[in-house]
Amino acid sequence: MNIHEYQAKGILRKFGVPVPDGHVCYNGASAREWAKRLGDGPWVVKAQIHAGGRGKGGGVKLARTSDEVRMIARDMLGMTLRTHQTGPEGKVVTRVLVENGCNIEGEFYLSFVVDRITSKVTVMASTEGGMDIEEVAAQTPEKIFREAIDPLVGLTPFQSRNLAFNLGLGGKLTGKAVKLLEGLYTTFIACDCSLLEINPLVVTKEGELLCLDAKFGFDDNAVFRHPKIADLRDYDEEDPNEVEASQHDLSYVSLSGNIGCLVNGAGLAMATMDIIKYSGGEPANFLDVGGGATIERVTEAFKIILTDKNVKGILVNIFGGIMKCDVIATGVIEAAKQVSLQVPLVVRLEGTNVDKGKELLAASGLNIIAADGMADGAQKIVRAVAAC
Repeated sequence: MNIHEYQAKGILRKFGVPVPDGHVCYNGASAREWAKRLGDGPWVVKAQIHAGGRGKGGGVKLARTSDEVRMIARDMLGMTLRTHQTGPEGKVVTRVLVENGCNIEGEFYLSFVVDRITSKVTVMASTEGGMDIEEVAAQTPEKIFREAIDPLVGLTPFQSRNLAFNLGLGGKLTGKAVKLLEGLYTTFIACDCSLLEINPLVVTKEGELLCLDAKFGFDDNAVFRHPKIADLRDYDEEDPNEVEASQHDLSYVSLSGNIGCLVNGAGLAMATMDIIKYSGGEPANFLDVGGGATIERVTEAFKIILTDKNVKGILVNIFGGIMKCDVIATGVIEAAKQVSLQVPLVVRLEGTNVDKGKELLAASGLNIIAADGMADGAQKIVRAVAAC
């Protein structure tokens, strides 16, 4: 789960992490009034969407008068902002953040992430603030500094000072950096984050540290423990199919291909997408119905796949353990009947009650292509889609 920048900064304020003063606005007149309330300019007007690279796309602008704030906000609201993360379709801006500008002396990158190799929260810092960390890692990896945090000890003052020194923050800034890092780590743990990124962290000419931008990622499996954070979710920023899937406990991610996938188990789903690509096709989605899916859940999964207009064929790949093949077969039959299936459908079943599942499919009267294995299923659906 992701949230907007203004929401992220609201959380940081509660934990005592320094961020600029600002307010979210939904029209130009409100933006002008809030600029006046924030004090003397200049101000920064920032489009609020769930994507990075907003500045390059025209989503971050400086204003020197309150009337200029109003005009910039008016122009941003309703625009389709396109960045390298939104793709060519872009995202529509429905709100802007108006906040005080600052005198920037230096910019840094800072993030807390869960490192799955070490099974520890790791701090990443770089002197190259404001840039995409992927570019820094590829071009100048020596400028990225890391500290792995022992979960039993937490972030130590030594680790924080070491990061500060590596970033060139000496004197009074060292103590301020230690306090800021402690606040960010406390926030990360308390909110069950999977990512907390500050880019850029800036040093002002007045000698202060400020989190100029903030991005949160939350562990979806822990959001139930944070109802106030769950309320920050903006469904308009998410793929409607992914939102619908979450309502039925389905793991769904939309992709750009034309072959829909319905699979049980995340590992098998990944392998299915790989073998489709290996066979010359392109998967249209990742969809894991889980090990204990019901007929109703399978039916909903089928409907979600078919709401994607790019889908020209569907591959159902099931290995029945906890999930019984006859349950999947019944769900597939019900869904196909309800949506009047018009695209090729290939089904591969193995495991518990496989014979019963195949009998149900054969007796359904539907145009279902049976597959004997993963490779056979992938090849058949690729050929069927190519023939359409």
